[in-house]
Amino acid sequence: MDLVLSVADYYFFTPYIYPATWPEDDILRQAISLLIIANVGAYILYFFCATLSYYFVFDHALMKHPQFLKNQVRREIKFTVQALPWISIPTVLLFLLEIRGYSKLHDDLGEFPYGLLELVVSIISFLFFTDMFIYWIHRGLHHRLVYKRLHKPHHVWKIPTPFASHAFHPVDGFLQSLPYHVYPFIFPLHKVAYLSLYILVNIWSISIHDGNGYKSEKLFNGEFTKTE
Repeated sequence: MDLVLSVADYYFFTPYIYPATWPEDDILRQAISLLIIANVGAYILYFFCATLSYYFVFDHALMKHPQFLKNQVRREIKFTVQALPWISIPTVLLFLLEIRGYSKLHDDLGEFPYGLLELVVSIISFLFFTDMFIYWIHRGLHHRLVYKRLHKPHHVWKIPTPFASHAFHPVDGFLQSLPYHVYPFIFPLHKVAYLSLYILVNIWSISIHDGNGYKSEKLFNGEFTKTE
């Protein structure tokens, strides 16, 4: 995330927002900047990708299903808009640790071809690690002690649209994103790869709520089994 912060500082924060006497490496300034970047970036990515998916991928015939809620799209968006700032707070704390040098993120590819091989292996490892732990976190969120309070709000959308992709309880949303942030504190990962993967997994989250899982089913036969 320091790559994004550096660009934002150079083109926006330093010349237009912060006083010249406030150093760019001040931890409070970094925290404020990251909070702005995380929220603005999340909203842009969410609205841009979800809107494209909604109009060009999502099967609008699903909106005729009896389990599709009244004003559901508006409710999904409202839920997301309210949740994202809360999710961003613990996320920014992890970003802050990253840019302060506590992670194993790096910007050196090393000698060819070994550096490239290491990059490929780290990406595969990242996908395996995050997918495995998100599975167990998701499964844990279905435990009866926490499901109703934390995870059930996401399953209100029985027939979700792409706008439901980030409509989580803030604790639920952060917990399911946690493996993505934990990985670079345990394993080396290139900074560009990490940023790219972080963006891609958010796009992926939108794509799995686009309704394609229902298209092979009959609309009103009661056989819809997908809950995400």
